[in-house]
Amino acid sequence: MGMEPTLVIIKPDGLKKSLTGDILSRLSETKLKIIAAKIMKVPKELAEKHYQHLSKEPFFEELIRYITGKIHGENRVMAMVYYGEGAISKIREIAGATNPEEANPVSIRGAYGRILTSGIFENVIHASSSQDEAEREIKLWFEPDEIVMDLYPTEEKVFEKVIKRVWKE
Repeated sequence: MGMEPTLVIIKPDGLKKSLTGDILSRLSETKLKIIAAKIMKVPKELAEKHYQHLSKEPFFEELIRYITGKIHGENRVMAMVYYGEGAISKIREIAGATNPEEANPVSIRGAYGRILTSGIFENVIHASSSQDEAEREIKLWFEPDEIVMDLYPTEEKVFEKVIKRVWKE
């Protein structure tokens, strides 16, 4: 196992139902470190890249609607990177099975998840499934400077004509 990072996302239903504190308390039982965290809107492009491995599934479009907040009327998630010994398996154990009905009742998904009539698993939280997936997902959701540790090799690039929103003076 060893020291490893993993991506955790509290999905729109978790935020809308004010479950963030409860979920963070449960995740703290792992004794892992949070090394990055942000509340953000999920653009459709990011959602599609995140779930690219499910793009051929009949529920793909509904999944994109779910993570981008279309189902709950609120496009807001909390994305975090946890780091430590066996982080992936520790987080996945506390998160519970993907299907909330199969999840241990004391897991996050077992306690707060449900299955919508459309068949979508409204399972409150995402947790990386492997080291390769964790790396792919972390690089999608976070810039290197948003993480307090250097996880993967980086390089410096100079950009010209980059437009960025800043605070008005």
